[in-house]
Amino acid sequence: MQKYGGSSVADAAGIKRVAQRIVNTKKAGHQVVVVVSAMGDTTDELIDLANEVSPLPPARELDMLLTAGERISMAVLAMAIQNLGHEARSFTGSQAGVITDAEHGRAKIIDVTPGRIEAAIGEGAIAIVAGFQGVSQTTKDITTLGRGGSDTTAVALAVALEADVCEIYSDVDGIFTADPRIEPRARKVPRISYEETLEMAAQGAKILHLRCVEYARRYGMPIHVRSSFSEKEGTWVVKAEDVVQEEGSMEAAIITGVAHDRSQAKITVVGVPDKPGEAAAIFRAVAEAQINIDMIVQNVSAAATSLTDISFTLPRGEGQTAMTALSRLQETVGFDSLQYDDSVGKVSIVGAGMSSSPGISARFFEALSEAGVNIEMISTSEIRVSVVVAETQVEAAVNAAHAAFDLGSDEIEAVVYGGTGR
Repeated sequence: MQKYGGSSVADAAGIKRVAQRIVNTKKAGHQVVVVVSAMGDTTDELIDLANEVSPLPPARELDMLLTAGERISMAVLAMAIQNLGHEARSFTGSQAGVITDAEHGRAKIIDVTPGRIEAAIGEGAIAIVAGFQGVSQTTKDITTLGRGGSDTTAVALAVALEADVCEIYSDVDGIFTADPRIEPRARKVPRISYEETLEMAAQGAKILHLRCVEYARRYGMPIHVRSSFSEKEGTWVVKAEDVVQEEGSMEAAIITGVAHDRSQAKITVVGVPDKPGEAAAIFRAVAEAQINIDMIVQNVSAAATSLTDISFTLPRGEGQTAMTALSRLQETVGFDSLQYDDSVGKVSIVGAGMSSSPGISARFFEALSEAGVNIEMISTSEIRVSVVVAETQVEAAVNAAHAAFDLGSDEIEAVVYGGTGR
């Protein structure tokens, strides 16, 4: 199973290069199924088009429109492969048997019944599948899986077809210890566990989508993250027990990498009465608005007033929706005011080794302090420490953390061939 991102098939030259790589894999004796994303920025362009003709495009029709991007990619890639003398057949998500629920724009895969794909590869053809899309089990409407949906399509198909590996091709050579565009000395990680990859993805690393990794972990499907622009070995995402511990290697490191996220905002509810039920009411209102929150910090109640402040982070695009929902609660809950800050970013260190290594948080915070970075919020898990900082200080924080844990390479290893990191 191979999946190629939008940067890999951004133009005719890229499509021809990908076609040659697929044919070479076929010539090496493998059965090949390929999932492909839309070309370059096609999906964004289609969204812009929809917004130009309708201020609020109907979800069903928007899904129908957006799936056109991957259909273009699959068809022209099949043409390029046939031009090289090999049979290729393209399939939409529904034709490939990707069955989803009915949530337009963010559908979840319920089942995969790849009968037509199995028949195609059984007859010696290369199967090309449109990523990011499926068909609703109940309404039979075309659905899309949301951002990163092509990664999830690839892993789901790989599991259904019992593939040896799911190769995810982008324009970087694997998973690195930090974003190469911020930290030029970032080092490629040869092997990383599903759990560490999930934390990296959840904290803002863009190389793999969260749902894709969750699916792979559930079924034990190895993922090989690599570049379509080079022949280099990439990063293997595998079970924790398959991450070989070698002294002096990156796999033995306490910290695997540094992730960052510039898409967050922070809301502070000021002057909340410190009594049972008030926090529940606040977060119930946010939940009913279908908003996922990340970090939460509640200050110690002031003795004189019995009032406290509650701060939390959330996706920046949902900030105003949350503010509107909370404003309606002001009289009921009795808080003083709301503060909104969309000039924040999150920086996280991730590594399975930190759970048994004391002093990691101290070293992280000391490095940020020495770099002049002020910490606004802190959140931890067994294998992650995250901080919220001013957006202008994200880059300095990433560089400081990367240096503090000796994650850098002596040579420049990281190249973003297509400029996107996808």
